[in-house]
Amino acid sequence: MHRKLGPCFLLLIAIAALWAADNANVSIKEWDVPTPNARPHDPALAPDGSLWVTEQMANKLGRLDPRTGQFKEFPLKTPESGPHGLVADREGNIWFTANFKGYIGKLNPKNGEVTEYRMPDPRARDPHTPVFDRDGILWFTVQESNFVGRLDPRTGQIKLKEVPTPHAVPYGIVIGSKGTPYFCEFGTNKLASIDPKSMAITEYPVPEGARPRRLALAPDGTIYYSDYARGRLGHFDPATKHIEEWPSPGGSASHPYGIAVTSDGIVWYSESGVQPNTLVRFDPRTKQFGTTPVPSGGGVIRNMVATPDGKLYLACSGVNKVGVAEVGAR
Repeated sequence: MHRKLGPCFLLLIAIAALWAADNANVSIKEWDVPTPNARPHDPALAPDGSLWVTEQMANKLGRLDPRTGQFKEFPLKTPESGPHGLVADREGNIWFTANFKGYIGKLNPKNGEVTEYRMPDPRARDPHTPVFDRDGILWFTVQESNFVGRLDPRTGQIKLKEVPTPHAVPYGIVIGSKGTPYFCEFGTNKLASIDPKSMAITEYPVPEGARPRRLALAPDGTIYYSDYARGRLGHFDPATKHIEEWPSPGGSASHPYGIAVTSDGIVWYSESGVQPNTLVRFDPRTKQFGTTPVPSGGGVIRNMVATPDGKLYLACSGVNKVGVAEVGAR
């Protein structure tokens, strides 16, 4: 004889099922940045596996060894440079954008020496996010100044291209699977690409009201973006120009921000408008989301990077921490 389940028990089963579907199965470990109120802005992965971070308000770059927890800081030579984005080259040098002082910098971690590359146009005041292409050229956005630039490390030459849409606020940038840089225009509802040779810019509208802030390249060559204004995850196919979007679990005011895709094609991004901030998992195959709260609260995760072994490196700005997310099996 089977006993009929009561409504309270059925509700508990439903809640448990919802939790299981919503749990992203992630463990997040965090470390303090040694300098108080440093505002860790962007993280980067170095060839040796270390986590690098810009300390925007401390005028330093930081290096964490996640295996030992050792944290070392490197002061910059120009005061109040406001380091923002950063990326490592193949030799382990750390390239960064000096958002407050209008230059691109290169740090040699072996001796702490910093080389500065100044913008050739005085209007280009605030370089923002850097990325290397397959040929070793450094591409970068120049946020409020409305430029995209390229720097050849072999010669130090910088070339700039103004974005066609006024006040477009070029922000996040990635290199597509065919070597073309793509960037988002946070000041409007557009994505864009820039031809590596001619530097001609092509813009691609996304839905009205969207404000794409960061981009991530998927293994299949498509691009995901975080729609900060409407609380959505977006998907752009460069081959077909097709746009698809999904509401973020945290709602329309969740402010999706930092985003990355792991080698298995899973999309990860942060919701910076919820407390605590969450790390969101999206499976493109099932279209299912899962969320994990950030232990410290996050304090706005502005950017993140995926490692080859499936970890996520995070910078937690408002709580002065960096973090590593270990992704478990589903």
